[in-house]
Amino acid sequence: MDISVVIPLLNEEESLPELSQWIEKVMIEHKYSYEVLFIDDGSTDNSWNTILDLQNKNSNIKGIKFRRNYGKSAALNVGFEATEGDVVITMDADLQDSPDEIPGLYNMIKDDGFDIVSGWKKKRFDPLSKTIPTKIYNGVTSWMSGVKLHDMNCGLKSYRSDVVKNIEVYGEMHRYIPVIAKWAGFNNVGEKVVQHQARKYGVTKFGLSRFIYGPLDLFSIMFVGKFGKRPMHFFGVMGILISLLGTGLLAYLSISKLFFDVSGIANRPAFFLGMLLIIVGVQLFIAGFVAELVSRSAYGRNKYKIESRLGL
Repeated sequence: MDISVVIPLLNEEESLPELSQWIEKVMIEHKYSYEVLFIDDGSTDNSWNTILDLQNKNSNIKGIKFRRNYGKSAALNVGFEATEGDVVITMDADLQDSPDEIPGLYNMIKDDGFDIVSGWKKKRFDPLSKTIPTKIYNGVTSWMSGVKLHDMNCGLKSYRSDVVKNIEVYGEMHRYIPVIAKWAGFNNVGEKVVQHQARKYGVTKFGLSRFIYGPLDLFSIMFVGKFGKRPMHFFGVMGILISLLGTGLLAYLSISKLFFDVSGIANRPAFFLGMLLIIVGVQLFIAGFVAELVSRSAYGRNKYKIESRLGL
């Protein structure tokens, strides 16, 4: 199969018929073999019945329905597990992503050899209250992760099948799939300018909370990606450095007392700061030791992503 289109959705019954017809038109025009996976993330409207009706008309349409709302990351992760196509394309269900972009995204994976191609909505139809924070978010994410993309959170992306089968998306990590893929060893990330369309039906499902949770999720990915299998390298080093700083401060006070007859060092703020630094440093070291024990006992601790084998 050429293409799997994964579409997470929440209360999008009005847009689904038009979206499915649009995708079908593009697939027939380019003679692709394909499947469309609608992932109903606990919709409370008539979305699931609409998907059933669409499937009766087109056997290429498939669906998965959650019992309740789990979030976009969960929907994408389940959809990725179910895909069968050589190239996996994700898009939103609100008609803001154009299916006409599918051939270009597909060709960049198959012909140009990219692992991931992320859409860039260069011209957006969103209010300034959304576009300005998005620009800041994309700039900070690119700087911290080293993945240079203008629109990290664009829902319109294409993937080599190997990518989606070797990553796990959870929590609110759908915003950082290119970063997750990079830590999994898929470094060939491309970008394509895509058309952004104004929302035709319904309302956006994302509020201001994404600007709070987003940075926290990024820190989680960066930490787990770098120190997930060796937490002692982080906590241990931090603990040693802070303990040394506290020890140095107390040593300075002790030398002042012994050789320069400075009185009352036990009442000075520097004394209590030095003691606090040593205590915090020891706690960090112990935290790293415990995390190392947990890591070494975890399932999959010695499972690594292997791209190919020779003679085995």
